[in-house]
Amino acid sequence: MKTKELVAMALFVAIGAALHAVIPPFFYGMKPDMMLIMMFMGILLFPKLQNVLVIGVVTGIISALTTSFPGGQLPNIIDKPMTALIFFGAFLAVKKLGSRTLTAAGLTAVGTLISGTIFLTSALLIVGLPGNQGFMTLFFVIVLPTALISTIAMFVIYPIVQTILKRSRLTEEVK
Repeated sequence: MKTKELVAMALFVAIGAALHAVIPPFFYGMKPDMMLIMMFMGILLFPKLQNVLVIGVVTGIISALTTSFPGGQLPNIIDKPMTALIFFGAFLAVKKLGSRTLTAAGLTAVGTLISGTIFLTSALLIVGLPGNQGFMTLFFVIVLPTALISTIAMFVIYPIVQTILKRSRLTEEVK
């Protein structure tokens, strides 16, 4: 792992942590998980297994520390590394497709849905869901809107970050 990759991924995690900490919960302690966008960004820009493992684990730990979901610490630690690996596998499968920005946005939509499913399933099995809410209610009220917000955000942010990293020579070749 190159130092510059580690620094860039640390910046993504820090930005994600700030977003995750300041976005207020709006439904039984759940809120859109903006750390996912930054985790996905790190994976898209530095697609190596060791990078994916590091950013997945670190994102899971920081999400656990900043969660407002009752009992959401362990589900976050489970969710983020699993999602990172699945996202990485999906990226490897589709990286040769046309538009990098559209591919990044599409992968973000799918990755967010996977993350939400893993999180809610593990929360249901470990601590239960808050307020006697059902899995599907939380999925439709939180996960689907988060997937939409994340997809739009990635579509806007990804080309900007690619340009910045290329100009600052943090990446030799934008992937």
